[in-house]
Amino acid sequence: MAAVVGTTVAISGAAAVLAGEGGAAAHREALTAPARSALAGPILQTIGLVPAAGPAPTGRGFAVPGRPRSAVAPRTTGRFSLVGVTWNDPRRSLGAAVEIRTRRAADGAWTAWQRLESDEASPAEPGTGEARAARGSTDPLWVGESDGVQARVAGAGRAGPLPAGLRVDLINPTNPTAPAPRIAPAAYALPVPAGRAREDAVTLPPRPAPSVVSRAGWGANEAIVKGSPEYSSDVQVVFVHHTAGTNSYRCADSASIIRAIEAYHVKSKHWNDIGYNFLVDRCGTLFEGRAGGITRPVLGAHTLGFNTRSSAIAVLGNYSGRAVPARVKQVIAQVAAYKIGAYGSAPAGRVALTSSGSDRYAKGSTAMLNRISGHRDTGRTECPGDALYAQLGSIRSLAGAGPAGLAVTKVNGATEVGGTYYTRGTIRPFWQVSTPTTMLHRFDVFVDDVLTASAARDGRAQLLTLSPGRHTVRIRAVALNGRTAVTTAAVLVDRDLPEFTSGPGLSLRTGSLNGIVPVRLRWSVTDASGLGSLALTAPAPVRLDPTATAWAGSVQAGAETTYGLRATDRAGNARSVAVQATAYVAAETLAERTGTWRELPGTAYLGAGAVRSTAADSSLTWAFTGRSAALAVSRTAASGRVRVIVDGEPAGIVDLRSPETLHRRAVWTRSWATTARHTVRIEVEGTAGRPGVIVDGLAYLR
Repeated sequence: MAAVVGTTVAISGAAAVLAGEGGAAAHREALTAPARSALAGPILQTIGLVPAAGPAPTGRGFAVPGRPRSAVAPRTTGRFSLVGVTWNDPRRSLGAAVEIRTRRAADGAWTAWQRLESDEASPAEPGTGEARAARGSTDPLWVGESDGVQARVAGAGRAGPLPAGLRVDLINPTNPTAPAPRIAPAAYALPVPAGRAREDAVTLPPRPAPSVVSRAGWGANEAIVKGSPEYSSDVQVVFVHHTAGTNSYRCADSASIIRAIEAYHVKSKHWNDIGYNFLVDRCGTLFEGRAGGITRPVLGAHTLGFNTRSSAIAVLGNYSGRAVPARVKQVIAQVAAYKIGAYGSAPAGRVALTSSGSDRYAKGSTAMLNRISGHRDTGRTECPGDALYAQLGSIRSLAGAGPAGLAVTKVNGATEVGGTYYTRGTIRPFWQVSTPTTMLHRFDVFVDDVLTASAARDGRAQLLTLSPGRHTVRIRAVALNGRTAVTTAAVLVDRDLPEFTSGPGLSLRTGSLNGIVPVRLRWSVTDASGLGSLALTAPAPVRLDPTATAWAGSVQAGAETTYGLRATDRAGNARSVAVQATAYVAAETLAERTGTWRELPGTAYLGAGAVRSTAADSSLTWAFTGRSAALAVSRTAASGRVRVIVDGEPAGIVDLRSPETLHRRAVWTRSWATTARHTVRIEVEGTAGRPGVIVDGLAYLR
């Protein structure tokens, strides 16, 4: 051990000193060289506080009540990063105030005086071996790598003598022969129980444990842990603590801080292991605390009188005047929801627990507690600090909230119409939820109230195959705390194709014959679930209104043309139909004539020519094989009327007059169900005042 300079500490009514080298109370934990190399853990130095002889030297005053005393020269020590004060009787409170200052190893500078928090007696569970072996203690203080210490005590004059066995404990959390472990939460994710198989063969995902740095991850010294973990029956309360000390630590040092706390709890307080079940740093990284498994109700040493049926999480730092960040609140809420929800209890509720004895609740008394409580709710302590304690209400709200914002966002493989999703049977519903994934357990998918699938908490979609008919798909979000939310979607499975009840039928229509032949396609189509779309696929693709029953277009004469339709229902079932036809134009020269007709040459007419007659009863007759026909004429303001006879039967009178001159016009049409041999004859009426008619030919479909 390096040479140690004797250091006095001032107290009120008495004085104590840090014993010099060779004193009975000053020692470094004895380790042989091989053992020290093998032990991946901290080194403990203890320095006894004993009454000082003579008056204390003068110097700066204390920050605590009592007659001022000051320290003399500081004491040089081995390297350490955490300091605390302990004494023999764990049932005794210190009854005095302790301040320390330390020397930074990096630059030799001394820190300001800092007070060590000391509230209640040891929180180890009364009646256990851990409680019988425990020492009283202050909260430890993380000071960073240091090599010197000075301490002073005040206030003992009014509270009686200082406790026996009073000493300063210095912890070095880093083994100089081994590198500190890297913090990698994902790599150290702890196993969780397998999912439960239901009678309907749907396996529920296991309750996901919080992402945590395991004991191996932060380098726990398992060699100093005493005995095997002990367990309670369940977890009804999660107690929130702070470790006190500094908030200026680097989060990269969190593992070292926790190793130091473990050493302080085991080597200085004589507990079996670190007292807290979980610890979280100011950056929101969660660490496994006491060994035994985070999925189990491990009995800790954290809250006097209430360690059974509880768990504890401690935030590294002092939160008396500073609130924890939102990320830390979320982690605390997640741990509480996970631990309390595992036993079917609501984290935002209250519960009655029986005390095993604390300075606030006598042994056997009942305490009505929030399921997320602060340390001070059961003991006379400032922990977890005023600022963090004031945040517990919002933490309870986070932990106790049900899944929020659950909604189906889309359903692949289906079309939504009027609130119903239409499908052929295989769908993949997607959903969203505003609750953080860390606060969720799983998503259950029901079809007609039958559990069909269950997805992990990060799942947002599920493939389903449904039978024909109407169904209700229900998505149930299950939070870690057990609360649920539900959203539903109406689904209609239709595997029947649309039915064309008539057509498609093609006919000629009136209109221009200027290089084209006007045609009309007619049909009728129905579907039980409703049409989703309708399209003409040939002779050119055209998107049609699903309610349409006809399409008017034009085609080239003399070319065989296919006319195709495709009807698709809301579920995606499609049926295609088609018809083929060729349009022809029979010139007036091909007609059988009677009466008087005069040739009219000119490019305005079909085939560069037409015929004109003013003589009543003059006629033209065409014979053809087809299923639709249209009369081709020229129309003027002086045009008269013609009688039409089809297959020997009168078919009406057509007036060819028009206020403007129109050549190459189809003015009358007739169609039949099938292709057959037909005749069309026109007769000049000899209309009074306008007897003349100009005829260009006959168009027909075959």
